[in-house]
Amino acid sequence: MLSLLIAGSLVSGCSQTMAQPQAEGTGHGGIAGGAPQPPKDPPRAADVALSAGANRQSGGVVAAGAADASYNYGPTVMVENGRTRIWWCSQYSSAPPPGDDILYAEGPSADGPFTGPGGGAPPAVLSGAPGNFDGMHTCDPSVLRVGGTYFMYYTGAAGDHALGNAIGMATSPDGIHWTRSNGGKPILGASHDVHRANVYGAGQPSVVFLDGWYYLMFTDTTGRAAGWNGAGQFVVRAHDPAFREGVEMLGEKGFEPTPTTAAPRTRSVVDAFSVDLEWVGALDAFAIAHETAGGTTITFWDREFTMQPYKPVVIPGAWKEGPGLVRRPDGHAPTSVSDPCDLVSLDVVRATEIGPTGAPTGLKHFGLDVKGAGGCSTPSRSTATFDGVAMPSPDRVIDLYRRGERIRIDRRSVAAVLAGELVDRPLPQVPEVPVKTRLRSGATVVHAYGRGYGMVLDGQLYGLPDTVIVSLNGSGVQEIDPRQWDGAARGLPLGG
Repeated sequence: MLSLLIAGSLVSGCSQTMAQPQAEGTGHGGIAGGAPQPPKDPPRAADVALSAGANRQSGGVVAAGAADASYNYGPTVMVENGRTRIWWCSQYSSAPPPGDDILYAEGPSADGPFTGPGGGAPPAVLSGAPGNFDGMHTCDPSVLRVGGTYFMYYTGAAGDHALGNAIGMATSPDGIHWTRSNGGKPILGASHDVHRANVYGAGQPSVVFLDGWYYLMFTDTTGRAAGWNGAGQFVVRAHDPAFREGVEMLGEKGFEPTPTTAAPRTRSVVDAFSVDLEWVGALDAFAIAHETAGGTTITFWDREFTMQPYKPVVIPGAWKEGPGLVRRPDGHAPTSVSDPCDLVSLDVVRATEIGPTGAPTGLKHFGLDVKGAGGCSTPSRSTATFDGVAMPSPDRVIDLYRRGERIRIDRRSVAAVLAGELVDRPLPQVPEVPVKTRLRSGATVVHAYGRGYGMVLDGQLYGLPDTVIVSLNGSGVQEIDPRQWDGAARGLPLGG
C-alpha cells in the first residue's frame, strides 16, 4: 500500500465536490480493471422447463396517489434494507406543469400498504421541467442504487408523443430528492430507423447493473426491428450510467460497440411494450416481464442474449399496463433465504383496471415461485447465485460475495451499500470460499483524477462506486497520480 500512497495528501471526510455522483464525472462508478471470471460450463440446454407454483396475489390495491391522482401505472419496485420502495407514473394537480409525474411510496412488503415517507400521501418526486425535452411528462421510472447513488431512468416528453419521447436520467442520495443528469438532456432518443403509425418514440426504460455494466432495455417505435405496431424491446449497455461513452448495442451479432445510443436498432428481444428486466443469479439468466393474454409472461435470456435457457412462465391475473418486477437495488432478483440454490421468487406490481379518465390504475401485487434453478450445480453457477450477496460471518462482521471471492467488511453499513443484498443470517448453501481480503474500519480511500475512487486492500486496488464509503467507513481520502492508479494490481470492483 505504501508504494501506491506516496503522492498526495490525506483528507479527512468527504468534500462537497467529492460527493458528486460518478454519473456526472469522468469515470464509470470507479470500476477498477478486469476481474477474474468464473470457469465456463459446457454449453447450456435451451428451453428447460421450470416448475412453477405458490401463486400469490394481494388482497387489493397496494399503492395509489392522493385523491386527484386519476391513474397509477408503470411501477419500479425495490427491496432494500427490510422495506419495499415503489416509484410509479401518476399525475398531481399540485405538481406543475400539467402532465405525468413520478410518485414515491414505501411499505413493509410488495403487498403494501404503501405510503409516503412518514405515513402521508405519496409525494411527486419528479415532474416536468418546462423548456426541456421532459417539459410536460415524466413517466415509466426504473430505479437502481449502485453504491450510495440512486439512478432513475424515465420517459420524458415536452408534449404528447409525436416522436418526442426520449429517456432521461436523474440521480439522488436517497431515492426521494432527485437531480437531473446529463445537463437535463436525454440520454437516449428515437432512432428514426422507420416511421410507423405509432408515433410514441423511445421510452419505457428498464435498467439492471451487472458485472460493472448498466443494461438499458427500452421501447422505440421507430426502431428497425420493432413490429408493425412499434412493439419491441432493444438493449444497450455501458459502464457509464449516463451512456455517454463505451456504449454497446445489442444487434444481430450480439453486443457491438457504437459511437452513440442513436445506432440503428436491428434486434428486438421481445415483442412487447412496457416491460421490466431483472437479472436472476440462481438461474444465471435475465428475466423479462411483459404482458400477454394470460397475465405477465416471464421470458428468459442468457447473459449475452444469445439463447433462451428456460421456457417462459406466466404470472396469471388481471392487468392493464406493464409490470414492475420486485428487485433488489442493483436490479437483480432477491435471493431466497430458504432455498437459494433451487427456488426463485418472481413478483410483479402492475395496473389492473382502467380508471375514470381512461388510463390504467389499480396497482396490485402478483407473484409465484419457480423451482429447479440448479443454482449450485457447478462452481460458476454458485458464483452467479451468490454474487453481490452479503451476510454475517462467524467473526461478527459481514462477508460480501463478489464474483467468486469473499471480502470481509468490518462495518455493516458499508456492506449494505456495497452489496446488492444483505441477508440477516448466514446461508449454509454458500460454497466454502477463502476470505480474499478485509475492508477494515478507517481504511484509506484513494482517488485519481479521471479514474475514480478505490481502496488498496492487501496490495490490490479495489474500485468503489462512489464516495459514500468515506464517511460510512470513517475513512480519509488520499489523492494519487493517475499513473499510480493505472499501474496498481487490480482487485474486484466492490460495487458490482
